[in-house]
Amino acid sequence: MKRVRLMGTAEIGARLGVTRSRAHAITRDRDFPEPYQVLTMGSVWDAEDVERWIREHRPALAEEPEGE
Repeated sequence: MKRVRLMGTAEIGARLGVTRSRAHAITRDRDFPEPYQVLTMGSVWDAEDVERWIREHRPALAEEPEGE
């Protein structure tokens, strides 16, 4: 069974080097991936989707995909 790594806005902000407030704004952009799940505490995203978005929209921050 594949294990899903999740990220909230705090993790996304840390990954992008921006504040949580700015990360929240970024996640509302129409080109940002849809949340994996919306919980009472907030939305969470599949980290693979976030990393794919970073490679496309913030290539200077991109990491090598796992397995490469």
